[in-house]
Parts: sequence; C-alpha cells; structure tokens
Amino acid sequence: MAVRLLVALLIFSFASFTYASDPDPLQDFCVGVKDDEAKVFVNGKICKDPNMVNADDFFFPGLNKPGNTSNAQGSKVTPVNVNQLPGLNTLGISLVRIDYAPYGLNPPHTHPRATEVLVVVEGTLFVGFVTSNPADPKDKNKLFTKTLYPGDVFVFPEGLIHFQFNVGKTDAFVFAGLSSQNPGVITIANAVFASDPPITLDVLTKAFQVDANVIKYLQAQFN
Repeated sequence: MAVRLLVALLIFSFASFTYASDPDPLQDFCVGVKDDEAKVFVNGKICKDPNMVNADDFFFPGLNKPGNTSNAQGSKVTPVNVNQLPGLNTLGISLVRIDYAPYGLNPPHTHPRATEVLVVVEGTLFVGFVTSNPADPKDKNKLFTKTLYPGDVFVFPEGLIHFQFNVGKTDAFVFAGLSSQNPGVITIANAVFASDPPITLDVLTKAFQVDANVIKYLQAQFN
C-alpha cells in the first residue's frame, strides 16, 4: 500500500515540473466553483470566496479502490481533475487511475489540453501513441509503442492519439498525471461514429474510402 501511495506522489511531483497548458495562478489558490453555481462563465472556473475554503476543497478519497471494468472495452478511468477536486483550479495538474481487465483496452483517444505521464502499478500493458501529420504528405504518421511492466513510466505528448492495452492474463492498473486541471478527452471512435447529430455518410464514406454500409455498421455499434 505504501508503494502505491508513493507512486501516486511521484506522478504528481513529475507532472508538476512539466509545462502545463493552463495559465499560472495569480494567488495562493483559486478553489473552483461548480459550474451550476457560477454566475458567470470563464475560461476555467471562478474562484470560491477564500474565507469559505476548507481542507475538503483540496481532498479526494478513494483512488485505492479498483474501477469497474465490466464494460465492452474492459477498462475504467477514474479521473481526479478540477471537476472532482476543485482545489486544482488554476494549478495546471490532474490525475487519473485507470483499471484494466485482462485484455482490457483504453481505446485510442487524445487529451487536447495535456501531456500525460503514466506509471504501471500492476500488470503488463502494451501502450503507444501516433504522431501528428508529417510535413511531407508522402510520409506516414509514426507509431511509437512499448510494453510496460510494474514500475515502468511512459509519456504521451499533448494532443496526440494514444492507447493502452492489457496484454496480461490478470488485472492491471496505473496512475497517470496530466498537465492540466481539465485535460479533456476525445475518444476517437466515439467522436467519429457516435456524435450527436451524426457526421453525414457522405463525409465518412469519403474520409474512410469505404461503402456506406460499413459506416452504418460502425455507427450501429455505438447505439
């Protein structure tokens, strides 16, 4: 248990020294007010009255508990960003725990506002990320992959598509630090095939160079 807590602290320490995409704070803290309680909308969250701030604004319990991986992907992300821990507002950092069932997948996705640094606590993961489009259109996006074991660390650069796949026969879990209080996530398949309203068939058939029936089949998997 002590080792796991140390791992979590190391993630936070490492991420705090990375460049954050969020602006630097102009005061000791700015505890975020819930969106439904805010009177104005700002880039981030407005500050809670400092006289009303208490220790619970900087506290989140329960990352020692495994997430429920009983789903199609066999994975569960438990975030601790400004929406769960309002004391993170303006601090440019957040944390997630990710659990994986055997052969569970955290599918290809991006964080538009954050670099992610991940450390494996239990299990064996195959991870990777894909570079952005190269300057020469004749070149292809490059894939970087690595098999990770407990204690291994891997970094996913900000905005790049990445994934993690549990290649082991046992459960796995990781902690990851992100360089934003609200890193955002775009799961590629969901965004393309399950948007509301849906992207038109003309666009998707042209983009993927496949028949409309293939697109309809893929869209149906998310209904």
